[in-house]
Amino acid sequence: MSDKDILEILGEKVALGQSATVTFEVAKLHTRNTLDVPIIIERSKKPGPTVLITAGIHGDEINGVEIVRQIIAKGINKPKKGTIICVPVINVFGFLNMDRLFPDGRDLNRVFPGSSNGSLASRVAHFVMKEIIPHVDFVMDFHTGGADRFNAAQIRITKGNPRLAELAHIFGAPFIYYSQNLNKSFRNACSKLGVPMLLFEGGKSFNIHDTITNTAVNGAKRVLHHLGMLSSKFKVSQPKTQAIIIEDSKWLRAKFSGMFKPTVAINSYVEKGDVLGNITDPYGSFNHFVKAPNTGYIFNVNESPIIYQGDAIFHISTKVKND
Repeated sequence: MSDKDILEILGEKVALGQSATVTFEVAKLHTRNTLDVPIIIERSKKPGPTVLITAGIHGDEINGVEIVRQIIAKGINKPKKGTIICVPVINVFGFLNMDRLFPDGRDLNRVFPGSSNGSLASRVAHFVMKEIIPHVDFVMDFHTGGADRFNAAQIRITKGNPRLAELAHIFGAPFIYYSQNLNKSFRNACSKLGVPMLLFEGGKSFNIHDTITNTAVNGAKRVLHHLGMLSSKFKVSQPKTQAIIIEDSKWLRAKFSGMFKPTVAINSYVEKGDVLGNITDPYGSFNHFVKAPNTGYIFNVNESPIIYQGDAIFHISTKVKND
């Protein structure tokens, strides 16, 4: 990993030992106001890796934004060596509107690497890939579950990448989930350029959860410490448990519509046939028990009180290993 003396983003030059906040103008609104994405840059006097920390690709994933906010507020982003770039809210449109998507209905995480003359979402993706990623050695991107589905704290990586596996274990989330890079996702675009990424998932949309937030902030500190970038004023804790590696999994879908009450806690290990929750109707005449189809870990739970037939209600591992 290397670090140039001068980092230039959007024409603004930031030397070693300097700090800067560069703003990217996403769009000029019809009210003549501009909508900007702040990019917070902290550089040590000592050369080293450049780490990018991002959140808010989906505007409703507030917990991810809170994680990066805490990293900045606590000064974790001020490196002992190298450079840390933080973008707490990439999809500022969605964040303002409390919407997962861009105003044009596009999912930012499905348009990478983007285009300079494409849709609004595509232009933002293009900016990230053109102006920021060329400077970056490593990325930590923070997400949450959507549509009332609460994710256990987990790091998602592709299988067969020893470097990512090492960093995922150092991060120390309860689960490491092997998942393929989705076409046109931020992670896939970075992978194609040889920039490794740890993608964190935890919590659910429209929610800030203290345990999830603490897990993520502590994980980021461990990774930065491993890279020799974390200030010595911060303590680094050991993970509470050894990570469970989920090699394969499946979604349990509701067989009936109705009122839904999960009774199993997130992160739980369950045996085949265990009751996970129940689906009822408002009239007291129907009660369906949802049972585990196999032994495994429950690492996502739908917390919506009303569900429809076919809705994803539990994510359960089908193949795991301990390292």
